[in-house]
Amino acid sequence: MAFADHLQKVFNLNHLPNTTDAEITTFLDIPCQMSLPIKRFSSKEVVEALVHTSICNVPGFDLISGKVLKELPKKAITLLTILYNSILRLSYYPLLWKFAQIIMIPKPGKPIDITSYRPISLLPISWKVFEKLLLKRLRSDVDLSALLPNYQFSFRTGHSTIHQMHRVDHEIAKGLEGQQLCTTAFLDVAQAFHKVWHTALLYKLKTTLPGPYYLLLKTYLHSRYFQVKYNSSYSTVTRYYLVSHREVS
Repeated sequence: MAFADHLQKVFNLNHLPNTTDAEITTFLDIPCQMSLPIKRFSSKEVVEALVHTSICNVPGFDLISGKVLKELPKKAITLLTILYNSILRLSYYPLLWKFAQIIMIPKPGKPIDITSYRPISLLPISWKVFEKLLLKRLRSDVDLSALLPNYQFSFRTGHSTIHQMHRVDHEIAKGLEGQQLCTTAFLDVAQAFHKVWHTALLYKLKTTLPGPYYLLLKTYLHSRYFQVKYNSSYSTVTRYYLVSHREVS
């Protein structure tokens, strides 16, 4: 399918290996320092995460909806908790949870062209539940506010575009009041999220997070696959690096 061929080119990294890559790769090959394992999830925590799962989220290839997960019996929740804790213990993401079914949504007002479609990744909802549980653990074990600059507003709870606009407005007003020159540069990097330099990303994760989190997220980034669904047609399963995981409701 043409969509799959196009996405494979988009999701592949265009970064050329250099000396810095070799140095970082050598660092990544060094075993992590010993640290305490990630605290196990309890069945109560899993139940609470399932309660807050939306029944409107579109399921992934497994077709297990949020409604189904909310109605799981006690024994099934116990087994799901065992599965989640096994992932923590082994620092390994299941391969099937890294398989995305992609649907192509046409961008409004754009000409009919293969580049005028937005890819939306559908992943198993059970994986999204685990992601929320892991993020909660990470926030309790690591001071994320100390790792993120104050001027970063995207992907942060309690931060939005409006807050960023207020910050820019404040900086401009402060410069004018102090009779200083105020310059602004706006950059729009095309497909920036799809071109993430994974080697550098892993380096940052290893230098800022405890070893168990780094090892787990490392397997999360490795060996990911996707399949494009368009109407009733499916493409072949293709490997890719990183896709924007937008949720569909």
